[in-house]
Amino acid sequence: MRVLVVNAGSSSLKLTLLDGGDAVLCERELPAPQAQIDQRALREALDSPLGDAQAVGHRIVHGGERFRAAVRIGAEVEADMRELTALAPLHQPKSLAALDAVGALLSDLPAVACFDTAFHATLPAAAATYALPAQWRERWGLRRYGFHGLSHGWVARRAPELLGRPAQGLRIVSCHLGAGGSLCAIGGGASLDTTMGFTPLEGLVMATRSGSVDPGMLLWLGQRAGLAADELAEALEHRSGLLGLCGTADMREVLARAQGGEERAQLALGVYLHSLRAGIAAMTAALGGIDALVFTGGVGQRSAKVRELATDGLGYLGIAVDAERNRAIGADGEISAAAAAAATLVLAAREDLEIARQVRAVLHADDGQR
Repeated sequence: MRVLVVNAGSSSLKLTLLDGGDAVLCERELPAPQAQIDQRALREALDSPLGDAQAVGHRIVHGGERFRAAVRIGAEVEADMRELTALAPLHQPKSLAALDAVGALLSDLPAVACFDTAFHATLPAAAATYALPAQWRERWGLRRYGFHGLSHGWVARRAPELLGRPAQGLRIVSCHLGAGGSLCAIGGGASLDTTMGFTPLEGLVMATRSGSVDPGMLLWLGQRAGLAADELAEALEHRSGLLGLCGTADMREVLARAQGGEERAQLALGVYLHSLRAGIAAMTAALGGIDALVFTGGVGQRSAKVRELATDGLGYLGIAVDAERNRAIGADGEISAAAAAAATLVLAAREDLEIARQVRAVLHADDGQR
């Protein structure tokens, strides 16, 4: 089954056509600022081999508590996804705009929604529950949802293949590091803990997002400094993280400036690494140890320096990387030092393959029920 994968990003729409063997047949990226998709440009793109798809898979950021797995899109499912926009107001509208635009041109093809939150539906209650009043939790669905689930789900399948070990019993800490970043504790192929929470703001220090901060400090800023909720939200999402620490959100620039001795960049890098190492250690606690540490995402895959600096402080977990292997790796390989007790891998982030797998599984299951 040829699957067209539709992935709506912050300012672009990525379209990838995969054949039945998961080879990329065609891919295009269209500008989509503020979720505005040029229907003429999209029509032209779909007049290429992209239009040879037999099914469509949409990456949807938030599935809430209802969508715990991929699902075929119909009127009821679409309505439910729109109701979830309040949980992800910055991301869900972009996914839904892509669904509308592509659906208008490929209405005859079956479409499947694949959710970034669904992989974390297996979180145990102790990991998913916030210590907040029960009335709040029940009324507003306050819980840790987790994100980047399509990327972590791919790691859960791909890492055991590379290691030649079954997923059952394998303890993996997955590090998706890009503009956004999150960690996931994967045990037996399932998510047991993760760093992002009710929103993608929780957890690691990221490019422009703060990661976890003291909620009391935010209350203080609102009550004593007079900052409005909208101003706080905009700053936490777009003016914090690496950008807030040293004026750039680009990790390559942070590393270069830190190496050149700039104090702000050195501080930014130190804060980033402190958050990352602490998060990795927390994930191992959820797993009772670690068998494999996996780096993926734009920074995780491409920055040998970040991998080196992050793992330098994790020797007590049995993690060590070989300097030469770390520098030479492209993607999908092992960089562990010979004496390391735990493996360290680098994987390309392939949400497209995970989406295609889920699309085929849903549609084959539907066919089997007819």
